[in-house]
Amino acid sequence: MTPQPISSEIFETALGWIAIAATERGIVRASLPEPTPDTALEAISDIKNGSLAESNAALHEAKRLLTLYCDGEPISLDTIPIDDSAWTPYTQHARAACRTIPRGETRTYAWLAEQASGNPKSARAAGRAMATNPIPIIIPCHRVIGSNGNLHGFGGTIGLPLKARLLEMEGAPSPVIPT
Repeated sequence: MTPQPISSEIFETALGWIAIAATERGIVRASLPEPTPDTALEAISDIKNGSLAESNAALHEAKRLLTLYCDGEPISLDTIPIDDSAWTPYTQHARAACRTIPRGETRTYAWLAEQASGNPKSARAAGRAMATNPIPIIIPCHRVIGSNGNLHGFGGTIGLPLKARLLEMEGAPSPVIPT
């Protein structure tokens, strides 16, 4: 399969720098808000396997909505198109289910596993799908928590404190960060 042309952009938000990359189908990679442009770019550096393309509509829409989201606006990111063509079917199902978690709410990894496969005991597989989520915030993996209510696993250089901040910003119940 020939790699699709990739468009990318980096921009500053109220929460930090975000880098995003897209094909014509939609967003394929995004960083979490990072303290520097370099750390944001590093998070998407693995997708530069296609030829560079001009910016596209998906990229512009993602930038606009992510900027509003990081400003604390109560908006939905559900309309941002994503390109999931390189993902396994299970990963597609898990990440699609994650996108249905409403703003200000959380779900457990077991819930996500049940939505993805019908088996809540495949929570580790759901956790893996979230841990390797290439499009955080747009696919709101920060809304997935442990069955005990604790926050688990979050990428970027800020980690769990950013996950807690995103949930707080969305009005979710106060999560527990394990010590």
